[in-house]
Amino acid sequence: MLFAEYDRAAAVNYALKWAFSRNPNYLDFHGLGGDCTNFVSQCVFAGSGVMNYTKTFGWYYTSSSNRTPSWTGVEYFNKFFSSNQGVGPFASEVPLEKALLGDVIQFGDENYHFFHTAIITKIDPIPSPESVFVAAHSYDADYRRVASYSFDILRVLHIEGVRLPS
Repeated sequence: MLFAEYDRAAAVNYALKWAFSRNPNYLDFHGLGGDCTNFVSQCVFAGSGVMNYTKTFGWYYTSSSNRTPSWTGVEYFNKFFSSNQGVGPFASEVPLEKALLGDVIQFGDENYHFFHTAIITKIDPIPSPESVFVAAHSYDADYRRVASYSFDILRVLHIEGVRLPS
């Protein structure tokens, strides 16, 4: 299988461009449970250029009625990225201190229920909740400090690369 680097700059640029508006090519899920993971999926796609069209368990969006749960659901997103062995981007969970621009943060409560997804847009200078900034939808933001969110636990998904179709 062929591999490509994840274009972190492209993912961050997309996030900053669309943080306070909506790309008309995608449905806004704001009134349908939230748009955060949909937005982050768009950002990661901007940095990877590849979707995984495996029915149900892949990661893709062609329309609001033809998409996988991982495109829009917090837990499904994590499951796809942390276990993907096929085409598309893949990730591993790392401590916040190892986060890079374009990586994904998911916020959870004390019961390990993760409820929000955001993408890292700035790290100043060493990663910590005070020095990592994210872009997100549902609660639209472009350079929001991680420490400003209400959460008990964080999950950082470090995008390691992209597997290309052969």
